[in-house]
Amino acid sequence: MTENQPHQPQNQPGNDTPAQGSTYGNQAPQGTPPAYGSTPQERTQQLPTTGYGQHSQQQFAPQGQARTGGYQGGQFGTAGTHQGASPGTNWPFGPQQPAQPEPPKPKRRGLALVAATALLVGTAGGVGGAAVYSATTDTSATPSVTAPLTGGQAAPVSAPDGSVQAAAAKVLPSVVKIAVATSQGAGTGSGIVISKDGLIVTNNHVVSGAGSGGRLSVILNDGRTVPATVVGTDPLTDLAVIRADAKDLTPAVLGKSGDLAVGQGVVAIGSPFGLDATVTSGIVSALNRPVTSGGDEQDSTTVFPAVQTDAAINPGNSGGALIDLAGQVVGINSAIKTAGGSGQSEGGNIGLGFAIPIDQAKPIIDELVAKGKATHARLGVTVGDARSSDGLTQGATLGEVTSGGAADKAGLKSGDVVTAIDGKAIASGDALVAAVRSHRPDDEVTITYNRGSQTGQTVKAKLGSDNGNPTG
Repeated sequence: MTENQPHQPQNQPGNDTPAQGSTYGNQAPQGTPPAYGSTPQERTQQLPTTGYGQHSQQQFAPQGQARTGGYQGGQFGTAGTHQGASPGTNWPFGPQQPAQPEPPKPKRRGLALVAATALLVGTAGGVGGAAVYSATTDTSATPSVTAPLTGGQAAPVSAPDGSVQAAAAKVLPSVVKIAVATSQGAGTGSGIVISKDGLIVTNNHVVSGAGSGGRLSVILNDGRTVPATVVGTDPLTDLAVIRADAKDLTPAVLGKSGDLAVGQGVVAIGSPFGLDATVTSGIVSALNRPVTSGGDEQDSTTVFPAVQTDAAINPGNSGGALIDLAGQVVGINSAIKTAGGSGQSEGGNIGLGFAIPIDQAKPIIDELVAKGKATHARLGVTVGDARSSDGLTQGATLGEVTSGGAADKAGLKSGDVVTAIDGKAIASGDALVAAVRSHRPDDEVTITYNRGSQTGQTVKAKLGSDNGNPTG
C-alpha cells in the first residue's frame, strides 16, 4: 500500500471575521489547528478499492433499492386475570343491565392515509447521503416529506447553554441541503455554510456527480432554493467547497476537534434520506479511528483519522455538521458502518458514524477556496499490516521506500515496522496513513519503529508534499 500521505468553546455563529490563517467564515479564536492531507499513492497496494467513500455515478441513479423500514405492528400486551374470588354479579349495586353495543363509527380515511404516509416516509431516503463504510450502495427513493412542519407550533422553550437544543439552534441556520441532478438521476446530501457570501463545505462524494454536466442546487435553512457551483474538490480527503448564489448566509463557527474527549456529547445536523434540518445527538465514541473509504477508482480512496460517534447518521447526512454542545463544528459527517454487506442496500444507522475532524479539514478547505485543489503530506513509502504469530496486527510494515522521500531521508528502510507516530500507537498500515494525513507538508514527526531484533527505535522525519498531485 502506498501511503504518499499526509488526511468547544463558546463562540456565537454569524460573525464573519476570519481567524488568522483562514480565508473563510466564522472561526473559533483558539489559534491555528492542525491539518489533514495525504495521497493514495503511498498506499496503492493495500488500500481497498471498495468501502464507503466517494459516491459512484450509480448512486445518483434510481435502482429500485429503497430501504425497507417502518415499524411492525403488534399488541401492547395480553389481557391479564384478576387474583382472588370474583365479587359476583350483584356487587356493588345489584344486577346490571347489559351494555348496548354502540353503532359502528364511519371509517376515518384521513387517519389511514396518515398511517400510510408515515410508513412510506419510514422506507424512503435521499440519494446522496452518508458514505457507507461497508460499501453499501447509497441509492433509494425520494421521501414524500422533506421539510419539518412549522404551522401551529408553540413558541420554542428557552434552552440552557450546553444543551442539545441550544447547540442545535446555533447551527441549524448554517446547515443546508445539497441536491445534485444528473442525466442518471438525482441525489441529496448536506453542507455547512462557512462564509456569508455563499461558501459551503461538504463531502466530495456528495457533489462529484455535478462535475459531468449535472445541476447543483442548495436548499437553505429558510426554505429558499438557490443554484450553486463547485469551487474545488479533493477526492483524497473526501472534501469539497461549493458556492451558493446567495449573499446573506449565516456561517457556522468552526471549533477544534483536538479538544474533543471520548464520551463528550455531540450533535449531528443534516438531511438524512432527504429530510432536511434533522438533528440527532450522541457522544464521541472514539477519536483518531482509522477509516478507509473509496470507490472503484484508486484515486477516490481515502483514509482519515475519524471522529467516531453514535449520534444517528444516515445516507443524506454526508457533508453535514458534527457539533459540540457549545454549537461549534468539530467534524464533517462522512461515513457510516452498516450491518449490510458489500453491495447491499439495507444500510442505515447502527450507532457507528464517522466524521472528518475539523482540524484536519480546515487547511484543505482553505486551499480549495484559494486554489481549487489541495496539497497533502507524504512519507514516501508503501505500507502494509505487520502481524504477530497469532494473526493480530501490531504495526505498519514499510514496503518500498521512495528514494529522496521523507522516510528515506530519515533513514527508514523496507521491512521496518512503525509502531508509533509522535507517541501515538500505530496498529496497522491504515493507522499509519491516517496519522500522516492528519499532518501537513513540512511538519516534523517522531517515528517509533522496530528493525529486526532492535525495537523501540525513534527517528524524526520532515514530511514531504504531493504538491497537489496525489496520484503522482
